[in-house]
Amino acid sequence: MSARTLVAGVDSSTQSTKIVVCDAQTGQVVRASRAPHPDGTEVHPDRWWEAYTQASGDGILDGVDSIAVGGQQHGMVTLDDDDEVVRDALLWNDTRSAPAAADLVAELGGVGAWVDAVGSVPVASFTVTKLRWLAEHEPDNAARVARVVLPHDWLTGRILKQGMGFERWSTDRGDASGTGYWSAATGEYRLDLVERALGRVVDVPEVIAPAAAAGRTSSGVIVAAGTGDNMGAALGLTLTPGDVVVSLGTSGTVFTPTDGPIRDETGAIAGFADATGRHLPLMCTLNAARVLSATATMMGVDLATLDRLALEAESGAGGLSMLPYLDGERTPDLPLATGTLSGLTRANATPANLARAAVEGMLCNLVAGVDALRAHGVQVDRVLLIGGAAASRAVREIAPGLFKAPVVVPTPAEYVGIGAARQAAWALSGEPEPPSWQLVLDSEYDVPAVDTSGVTGRYAALLAKMHDR
Repeated sequence: MSARTLVAGVDSSTQSTKIVVCDAQTGQVVRASRAPHPDGTEVHPDRWWEAYTQASGDGILDGVDSIAVGGQQHGMVTLDDDDEVVRDALLWNDTRSAPAAADLVAELGGVGAWVDAVGSVPVASFTVTKLRWLAEHEPDNAARVARVVLPHDWLTGRILKQGMGFERWSTDRGDASGTGYWSAATGEYRLDLVERALGRVVDVPEVIAPAAAAGRTSSGVIVAAGTGDNMGAALGLTLTPGDVVVSLGTSGTVFTPTDGPIRDETGAIAGFADATGRHLPLMCTLNAARVLSATATMMGVDLATLDRLALEAESGAGGLSMLPYLDGERTPDLPLATGTLSGLTRANATPANLARAAVEGMLCNLVAGVDALRAHGVQVDRVLLIGGAAASRAVREIAPGLFKAPVVVPTPAEYVGIGAARQAAWALSGEPEPPSWQLVLDSEYDVPAVDTSGVTGRYAALLAKMHDR
């Protein structure tokens, strides 16, 4: 490759489409753009295309030789025989299929049966549960479905169709592993689970190799396989053994690359694949950065003030604890749960303690994921904190004590898009491994001497009460 070979990564997330154009050799971001998506838990895929068209305007893709899409995981895109969208896509954060998830788990024989089948226990976010919901609640629409693809699959296919290079629907290992009917351990679809959910077998996209091309446009641009958003972030962060990512965006995630699959019968850790041919055990919560924004709104302050107040309070918030299930919860599987404040007294009823409890509660939700990885023998040398809430000074300073590991904060960047661009560079190069791009760190925080076991213990006790209800 020449020094100025350009590649592009697309991050089609819940909230927006972002495009980053990078130098294929170094990973340096040359230019970037974004366009918003409508809010909600279901959306017509045409809105993603409109956002992509807007974001890719003004010549941002000029000179790009390869492009890849990183998209929000799990979303159900249903297509008919003519590849027309049957209904709005149900997104990962749509919890209406929670009863269907419980039914599917029971029908197959429980949690262990699902872990054996596909490495993960389906909850409302998984595509397979949305198929069951569709069959039960919209049978006429279900009858029209000829194939099911994921958000990144659909946008990849649309780019190829626009560029006159579409041959077939395709996906990658990473995104396929979030459907609930493809196994990262075996590398195979379980079409019997599609049939169990929808009532019949429909077409699913071909799973292509991580560095393979989904196609090429008529102008010669390679369109790489693409992947799910978490897999794209892992690729963009150039993780090494011992690196555990905690992402604090709309959702909260904990993940790390491993050579082999992890079998977790608690259902907390999903047995996903990554975008390189390895595995990406991952825990995901519904509640992350928006816990802070909701608390700030409740207190009538801005986020900067919330940040300052949280750091004025002592560790443990004077005994005040928050279980931050403001939007229900995915992990643990409590889709109908609500938030809980516990331990409130006249002595601790201060704005600073409430702010501190919000930060600690949000982080404790993710501490459970890091501890679950440790329980499976995963090495945790450091935690990489990313996402919108990673900009919070309070989050950065409080996190190391709760995670019991040093915390590093990478320089703020669109890591899903950068990971997709790195995959595009890989597909372009033809090399056996993705290109080596350097990760730049913004700051580092060591584990403090303060004992935080009381904070995490109160959180665990609150959670136990929630399960007993």
